[in-house]
Amino acid sequence: MIRVGIIGYGFAGRCFHAYLIGLAQGLQLSAVVSRDAERRARAQAEYGVRTYAAVDDLLADPDIDLVVVATPHDTHADLTIRALEAGKHVVTDKVMAMTAAECDAMIAAARRTGRLLSVFHNRRWDFDFATVRQVIAEGWIGEPFLYESSITGYGAPRGWRADAGAAGTLLADWGAHLIDQALLLVDADVESVWCDVQARKWEATSGSHGLLQMRFANGVLFRVEVSRLAKAPKPRWYILGEEGGLVKTGRDPQEPAMIAGNIDAAREDPADRARVFTQRGGLSTEMVIESLRPSWKSYYQNVADVLLKGGELAVKPEEARRVVAVLDAAAESLRTRASVAVASTWG
Repeated sequence: MIRVGIIGYGFAGRCFHAYLIGLAQGLQLSAVVSRDAERRARAQAEYGVRTYAAVDDLLADPDIDLVVVATPHDTHADLTIRALEAGKHVVTDKVMAMTAAECDAMIAAARRTGRLLSVFHNRRWDFDFATVRQVIAEGWIGEPFLYESSITGYGAPRGWRADAGAAGTLLADWGAHLIDQALLLVDADVESVWCDVQARKWEATSGSHGLLQMRFANGVLFRVEVSRLAKAPKPRWYILGEEGGLVKTGRDPQEPAMIAGNIDAAREDPADRARVFTQRGGLSTEMVIESLRPSWKSYYQNVADVLLKGGELAVKPEEARRVVAVLDAAAESLRTRASVAVASTWG
């Protein structure tokens, strides 16, 4: 049994990590760190765990095997390296860190200590992403050349996510997931990045509307859009291929189901199923594709299986670092207002 301690018991620590750890065979949530006394009391009441006010107390606990870092982005590198050097395996929430240089230091610490390091890119198991991958793999739209991946809504960011110093831009939050998905969909290196982030209406230095475009070495364009100022709806996915296209609306349904207490109850609205436009027998055809149903539970089950049985880690730190390398280039693009090459930082 792998005994787990979580640093941070806010929304991510409580609603995502604690819940999913509890469903993984081979993992046991044993401790929680929070500076907030009410959150410590809540963790103890909900899971019967030991609680600490200080990170050092958790790291000194000999019963803890795996530490989960569920804190603001700007703390990930420091906390991860401290935990690794204390002999703990580590999962850190996305985004991995604020810069690729911080990621390099984290990876070096994991190699030096011989401990596992992974990043919580749970949205590799989103219904929509899995379905898009399948449609492309089966060749329904031919070779894709344009992707648009969007998460949009309307409302001010809350808490530390509004602060660029703690969070980076809004593209480092939801955008980190979308970039990770892009790097899995396109089998080529990122060649250049262009980015624009606008801070309008809300008093949020992290921005309220962000656009990021990646050009890959094979010529594919991949556009990521994250907006908190979008009253008008936009598809989650819009993809063009040489033989067809795909439109997919709606977000993955696992988060609301999980928050309600049963992730297995997640159901997608049939109106949000992917529509694939293609040709068969010389005739234009539109197909409606029922979504695949992977599960976010797979992330922590993989971590448990790797630690207890061996095998391949599903989310490797080197992969998560590439997301941050793209965000580094995006930051430079914001500064220069120009497209930025990423080859030198790709790794």
